Amino acid sequence: MHSEAVASRSADQKDSRESRNGGPQLDAVSLAIIEQLQEDGRRPYAAIGKAVGLSEAAVRQRVQKLLDQGVMQIVAVTDPLTVGFRRQAMVGVNVEGDVESVAEALSAMSECEYVVMTAGSFDLMVEVVCEDDDHLLEVINRRIRAVPGVRSTESFVYLKLKTQTYMWGTR
Repeated sequence: MHSEAVASRSADQKDSRESRNGGPQLDAVSLAIIEQLQEDGRRPYAAIGKAVGLSEAAVRQRVQKLLDQGVMQIVAVTDPLTVGFRRQAMVGVNVEGDVESVAEALSAMSECEYVVMTAGSFDLMVEVVCEDDDHLLEVINRRIRAVPGVRSTESFVYLKLKTQTYMWGTR
């Protein structure tokens, strides 16, 4: 994102963002920094500064503030297969009672990488990353199904991961 594009973001966009999510206020420059890091999480602060019209030190401070506020994380995204996790699945979970307490319990399991409350056929969708089929069976049968409030599960085993991207940008 170039500095001209940063300057062109309207105040209306910023205001609608703040009122929708109730989170920290993000100005156009912070959004541009986030977009730069989504393209390349290792991009030097000097290069980001040049793109958004700030000094390297100012970018460093803004990035640290975004990290401290929990707006973003900078992490290495791996291909699970290459680091020893040969089985992934999405597990649809139907719940009796409090969905949030079940979501909290599942979120505490190291194999549950993604837990989202949904509307539709399932109350929760849980992405599970396991070493192999035996590990997946143990996680679903003995751990997920054992959580109080879990009524039923349906598993969708991944055969091949075709696309995994975090490039949705900012709006």
